[in-house]
Amino acid sequence: MDLLLFRLYGPLASWGEIAVGESRHSANYPSKSAILGLVGAALGIERSDEAQQAGLQQGYQVAVEVFSTGQLLRDYHTAQVPDSAGKFVYRTRRDEVVLGKERLGTILSTREYRSDALAVVALRALPEAPFCLAQIEEKLRKPVFHLYLGRKSCPLAAPLNPQLLTDQTDVLSAFKAYLHKPLLPRKQADAEAGQPVQQDAYWLNAGGERHYYWEGSTEDFAKGFDLQRRQTRVRHDQPLSRKRWQFTPRQEHYFYQGGE
Repeated sequence: MDLLLFRLYGPLASWGEIAVGESRHSANYPSKSAILGLVGAALGIERSDEAQQAGLQQGYQVAVEVFSTGQLLRDYHTAQVPDSAGKFVYRTRRDEVVLGKERLGTILSTREYRSDALAVVALRALPEAPFCLAQIEEKLRKPVFHLYLGRKSCPLAAPLNPQLLTDQTDVLSAFKAYLHKPLLPRKQADAEAGQPVQQDAYWLNAGGERHYYWEGSTEDFAKGFDLQRRQTRVRHDQPLSRKRWQFTPRQEHYFYQGGE
């Protein structure tokens, strides 16, 4: 199989979960919606372009290798919302600020971020994919729009370092073959396969532990993989409409690899 791998690192990242009420939680690894949003921004696809966005959503599978989940960080924001008096239902944010203008009050909301998290993403193109992996690789090097890690306040702190790996036996083999470029300045800017350079690993407190998340079959992840070591879960991060900000559930597999 052919896979496009690239890394995600920044001082702050926010991988949104289901947001209800005043809490905006973050997962400890990149969501599919965030990954496809970043790819769409690199390609120059507008959020309002439903046809192009649908092509992205249906044309690719993702896998993630997490080296460091980072540190949890919370901050607080104030927001204006109408009170709940009466039986009127506000269906959109516009309804809240326009139709509920006379009832607006202030609430305190909590937002979560991951500080100094490092992950590598593997993107796999399905037969109906609108863009080939080589096109996406080129745009990740020279993106059309600004790229960020979940929120606009979370810019990248290092190049994505995209690498197109062809004829891979499985996803795990591709992760092990990925050449990690150093994040911190060093005299010899060499690369190491399958793991961050030693200086970066020490700084990020990234030991030998790895967390893997992927779509598709177990055989896609690793040949001869022990099914007893896999966890299957449902995550609500499959984009349905960027314009209406709607998402649907998808099935995802998880595998933990302990350090030595």
